[in-house]
Amino acid sequence: MPKRGKNYKAAAELFDKQELHDVDQAMDIVTKTAKAKFDETIEAHFRMGLDGRHADQQIRGAIVLPHGTGNTKKVLVFAKGPKATEAEEAGADFVGAEELATKIQKEGWFEFDAVIATPDMMSVVGRLGKILGPKGLMPNPKSGTVTMDVAKAIAETKAGKVEYRLDKTNIVHCPIGKASFGAEKLTENFNALAAAIIKAKPAAAKGQYMKSVTVAATMGPGVKINPAKIG
Repeated sequence: MPKRGKNYKAAAELFDKQELHDVDQAMDIVTKTAKAKFDETIEAHFRMGLDGRHADQQIRGAIVLPHGTGNTKKVLVFAKGPKATEAEEAGADFVGAEELATKIQKEGWFEFDAVIATPDMMSVVGRLGKILGPKGLMPNPKSGTVTMDVAKAIAETKAGKVEYRLDKTNIVHCPIGKASFGAEKLTENFNALAAAIIKAKPAAAKGQYMKSVTVAATMGPGVKINPAKIG
């Protein structure tokens, strides 16, 4: 068991860690547990009743949260010609093609938070799968990051678009904002994310879809939400 700091222990004493809360109650509690000197990120964790080893039980998508994430993302766009110009005009932080792929491969360059690519560039980006994939940065049509409408994709990413997907432990982890947002905005962001995950329910899903749901600040304890009260 890792040693817990004073702030964590104090936060844990604010509520019953075994109790299941309504969404708005959970957001009120989790903002009070954020006691660090920086503006802590609030993350939602959904343990799903799925088996990600099967392709027909995968979940992956993206959504623009009503109030964003509180982070300003640096966007890298793989594009050429007019689409590269469009990306630059839309506010992309980095735009390029093979030379950027080489920089990532050879120099371990990662001064970006999101990657967007036009379909014709996927032969280049595909070579980066083993590097970008584990970091959750690989462009994908399902998340809207492989597209010809690069301007829209950049605008959505900058506005607070988040990707959600089932990991190897059948959990979906996703940020829903900052502690400074307050309970009301965090509730609205959480509800938007939860609705998207519910909508993405695979036809092959059986039994309880959301087994457990927890929200937590970066340095704080998890606050449990009653799955039956979601949606």
